[in-house]
Amino acid sequence: MIESIVSVNKKNVLITGAGRGIGRAIATRLTHDGYRVINLDKSAPPSLLDGEEFHCIDVTDSKALSQLIQEIASRVEVVRLVNNAGMIKPGALEDVTEKDFDAVYALNLKAPMLVAQCLLPYMRKANFGRIVNIASRAALGKEERTSYAATKAGIIGMTRTWALELAQFGITVNAIGPGPIATELFTSGNPPGAPKTIKIIESIPVKRMGQPEDIAHAAAYLMDDRAGFVTGQTLYVCGGMTVGLSNAS
Repeated sequence: MIESIVSVNKKNVLITGAGRGIGRAIATRLTHDGYRVINLDKSAPPSLLDGEEFHCIDVTDSKALSQLIQEIASRVEVVRLVNNAGMIKPGALEDVTEKDFDAVYALNLKAPMLVAQCLLPYMRKANFGRIVNIASRAALGKEERTSYAATKAGIIGMTRTWALELAQFGITVNAIGPGPIATELFTSGNPPGAPKTIKIIESIPVKRMGQPEDIAHAAAYLMDDRAGFVTGQTLYVCGGMTVGLSNAS
């Protein structure tokens, strides 16, 4: 379902999971920077940004995803992608179920590959592309995050691999590794006031929680046409937590 009038005068960027949280902040920042957002999410945002095009879709559905992106690409050029959609299923190793693991894998790791595959022909044709994958500080290890940490480490591995494969086509691929960011996703795994949540906040070197806008600033830099010499990198936006390997989201 298209929820906006198409503008052909702006650079288009496709963002998964841009209805709230980090994805919404990235969409807002890129709109401010002159991009037109194409938002693929299962939940509609509270209101549409200027020029925003919203599609309600499960990005793990490969057939529906392929059909939708073909339809979008028939109308506008899309050579910029932010793979942001994700989920957390907290649990110690002995409590991780196969069902939960498969669900996290499908959204956090398989879906980014599917979306990138769908857009790749158009990027190659343009001899230009920007792919930004949202990973996590948890890729370095965190208790009760077996499936989440595994998939976020996987997205970093895919980022590095794609960067090597696609550089010759003018396509850069980078990842952002957020630390503890004040979003619904963070609080779902770290309840406010819980001892582990307090410990996380106290251990942040800059002495504050991250905000979704902190991630959006990083995404805007990596999306820029002038960032063409940066590829295969993971930018940790975590208030310094990776320096001392503190406990993080």
